[in-house]
Amino acid sequence: MNAQERYAAAPDAGGRGRHRDEAHRRDDERPADHVPVMLERCLDALAPRVDDWVVDCTFGAGGHTRALLARGARVLAIDQDPSALPYVAALNADLHTAGVAEPSERFRFAQGNFSDLARHVAEHDIDAVHGVLLDLGVSSMQLDQAERGFAFRHEGPLDMRMAGAGESAADVVNTWTMEALAAALHRYGEERHSRRIARAIEEARDEAPITTTARLVEVVTSAYPGGPRRDHPARRTFQALRIVVNDELGALERGLGAAADALDERGRLVVLSYHSLEDRIVKHTLRDRADLEPLTKRPVEASESEIAANPRARSAKMRTALKRASAGTTRHGVTS
Repeated sequence: MNAQERYAAAPDAGGRGRHRDEAHRRDDERPADHVPVMLERCLDALAPRVDDWVVDCTFGAGGHTRALLARGARVLAIDQDPSALPYVAALNADLHTAGVAEPSERFRFAQGNFSDLARHVAEHDIDAVHGVLLDLGVSSMQLDQAERGFAFRHEGPLDMRMAGAGESAADVVNTWTMEALAAALHRYGEERHSRRIARAIEEARDEAPITTTARLVEVVTSAYPGGPRRDHPARRTFQALRIVVNDELGALERGLGAAADALDERGRLVVLSYHSLEDRIVKHTLRDRADLEPLTKRPVEASESEIAANPRARSAKMRTALKRASAGTTRHGVTS
């Protein structure tokens, strides 16, 4: 069964089971200079010792990685987005300038998805992993690039591929059935008007393919009922398409399992999520794995000062777990 068939077969496409998540990220909340979200809290939660290896699963512009290096940790950074490569080169150049004799002994980079964490760790000959950090979702860097097609507020090609390959958002919008689109919008955008929007997309593409973000915004907005709105009518549609195109939730499930497996005993797993779909997966994984001990009953949220430094932090939830000394398969009864 391919991706479209899975969504077409999904129940409740625009019907029951919705809930409002107040913590959704808005794509107009973009920090200048790519300030890392909840930086000091992440560092304190990871608590790296000098020369500990920490895996930064979402390198981006390198903010978390640089801060970890400044604390004396060694970092294996992972990112599937080619736009991260100039930041990798800049960091390596800075290490050389700082007189680091063997930069590869302090910092290594793997281009790929964090769901393949085990392979990346093995390929870089890292025997012991003290910490793993995942900062999920789309980055401010990606939202700022109109040509990537992630942001509904910027006109550009309807792409949304983080790795630059595979099925694009335009492919999904123009080839999937109305039923499959409605199911995806409902499941991954938690969009209450999913069927109306999917029908409007189907009608619009019959006239001409939908190939730009601006055209999709126009179609979605026309399908929305009138009245006051809390946010932009296209936000949930764009979120759903991005999740589908990049298999974000599937990658998260695989990545969390790989991270837990890779950690040394007493190692730390720190995850920043930005909407309820991500947070639910993180919560259940930390609760149900016998080899992980959640360190807080509830997710940690950003302070007002952290939100002022980076508005993206407004919707962030941080969960942290410790790798237990003895492993098993599942565990129950932990409230998170």
